Amino acid sequence: MSAPSRSQVLSLYKQIIKNANGFNNYNFRNYFLRKAKTSFRNASDLKDPVAIEEAWNTAKQELGVLKRQSVISQMYTFDKQVVEPLEQKHHIRS
Repeated sequence: MSAPSRSQVLSLYKQIIKNANGFNNYNFRNYFLRKAKTSFRNASDLKDPVAIEEAWNTAKQELGVLKRQSVISQMYTFDKQVVEPLEQKHHIRS
């Protein structure tokens, strides 16, 4: 397999971010968001085609795990953490 194109990498990154945002738990959500950003930032410096392909395959595998885990996470409810913003209710003024 040849190296992934820029658009393929961006698409994979967006999918990972979308699925990381699917976690109801604040700590898990932010962990996976930080992990994705760090992993893709570190992989952007890769020059070796073999290392690029390994990073690509690892990211695709992690996306599969992330999809399954975010679905499971949505089955459970968690209390809001202190650091999470509360939902603000918008009042309609007449």
